[in-house]
Amino acid sequence: MSVALIRPLTVRTVAVSDPADLLARLPGAGPYVWVRHGEGLVGWGVAARTSVPPGPGRFQWAREWLSSVFGDARIDDEVGMPGSGPVAFGSFAFDASSTGSTLVVPQVVLARSGGKAWLTTVGEPSSDTVAPLAAPLGIRYEDGTLTALQWQDRVAKAVRRIRGGDLDKVVLARDLMAVADREIDTRVLLSRLATRYPECYTFSVDGLVGATPELLVRHTGQSIESLVLAGTVARESNPADDAARGAALMASEKDRYEHVCAVVSVKEALAPLCAEMHVPDEPELLMLPNVQHLASRVTGRLSDGASVLDVVAAMHPTAAVGGTPTAKALGVIGELEGMDRGRYAGPVGWIDSRGDGEWGIALRCAEVSGDHARLFAGCGIMGGSDPVAELAEAQAKFRVMQYALEG
Repeated sequence: MSVALIRPLTVRTVAVSDPADLLARLPGAGPYVWVRHGEGLVGWGVAARTSVPPGPGRFQWAREWLSSVFGDARIDDEVGMPGSGPVAFGSFAFDASSTGSTLVVPQVVLARSGGKAWLTTVGEPSSDTVAPLAAPLGIRYEDGTLTALQWQDRVAKAVRRIRGGDLDKVVLARDLMAVADREIDTRVLLSRLATRYPECYTFSVDGLVGATPELLVRHTGQSIESLVLAGTVARESNPADDAARGAALMASEKDRYEHVCAVVSVKEALAPLCAEMHVPDEPELLMLPNVQHLASRVTGRLSDGASVLDVVAAMHPTAAVGGTPTAKALGVIGELEGMDRGRYAGPVGWIDSRGDGEWGIALRCAEVSGDHARLFAGCGIMGGSDPVAELAEAQAKFRVMQYALEG
């Protein structure tokens, strides 16, 4: 389904004074958000939108739809930065055969980046008054597709498959259902996430809300950057214990191998698109409030002017959310998870009319609808994985969205 409320788009971008808190400017529920360290873009209203048909060509279809919408647009852009002019926010299902992928061009986008701020409007948007925030009340949790014990059993089966030589790694996800006493205002969740997890990319697209630590790709001109995360341990409140955990993570043969698999998958995906690429020899520790990750920042320069969606198409799914080898891992996911991930672990982000943009992997997130939220967490399973430890890691990852719901 495609809807263009204003066609051709008449777009105007003007510089504005610093809005300080982008999230505080959102008028109501259902916003479009991509924010990190207080910078990024927020949007509301709908100028054009489409449901991307499932299938192996979905990213190409999305690019062609955007080319049609942006190509016809009448653009007056006095800022000329990535994210100025018309912008589409999007999120894609993890599985190419699943429905739910969507692209939306908001009617209003407010942005701040690099010491500048700007406002983009499409047509003549109505003046929206900011509605009061309403925190979720009475949060209750229910089992998702599998109970904790059932999921541990699936992890054990995956470990046996890996030890038997079927594959090297598979990422298994689980879901958790939350129910509130009233409709969940996603703006409250976004504000809590952005405040507690400033290092992450806080996002919102059509009810998919979260704060992902994983940057799939940043595309600026011909330059691209990707942050690869694989290998995780929960934080400790005692600084000495926390440091010891980080050191153990860096020394862990299992986690280091998992990280190498993820880095290699990104390198192989980017190589055909890049004239230059830099891959660090050693990972770093990324410290978040709830977990520590092994992290590698991969950079490169594109050789053929590909848009950010072309890069997303080449990279998804990475080993960090699928496994190694990819085809085998996806088959095992289909056998053992017992659920449709929806847009969890799929690409989420934004793209402008120049093809620039930022896209992450939808992790530490929930699908919010009315008074319900479906939370997700996943773990990289290797031959040395312990089902009890993997469950503990998944629980640590759930805590991100549980904090957003409960405060």
